[in-house]
Amino acid sequence: MSNAEIVDQELSEAAAPKLPILAAVVALGGLCDAIYLTIHHYSGVQVPCGVTGGCEMVLSSYYSTIAGVPLSIFGAAAYFVAFSLALLAAFGNRSMWKLFGVQVTLMAIFSVWLIYLQAFVISNSQVPVAERFCQFCLLSALITFTLFVIALTSKFWRSK
Repeated sequence: MSNAEIVDQELSEAAAPKLPILAAVVALGGLCDAIYLTIHHYSGVQVPCGVTGGCEMVLSSYYSTIAGVPLSIFGAAAYFVAFSLALLAAFGNRSMWKLFGVQVTLMAIFSVWLIYLQAFVISNSQVPVAERFCQFCLLSALITFTLFVIALTSKFWRSK
């Protein structure tokens, strides 16, 4: 191995933990969002929805629970797993980073499904488009897609 290759490898290894740490921080944001929605679900207090106005329609729909359990609990669990995997990867366990990639890919696919439900299934055509969405659900989707992009970035970054 030449000196240039050794330096490139050392730089790559030094930069590699930055993405898992970033992912862990972002996943904490998703965890907070999901816990917030779970607390509101069980307290019976309406979620304040100033941006989109469709939170209650979405969060009280048939699709907001699975067997009586709010989706936000599943989201909190998914974000906690993503956080844990990213943190383990940041401390050197590369196999956890691969699992992180699988986890956030599944989360992103599910988020696409949930956005579809908000846009076309939950609301009727009389509701304006802006009011068909829950801003906290969209925030969760944004966080999930950010985690997905971080995982993809690391895949392409390391392959060079």
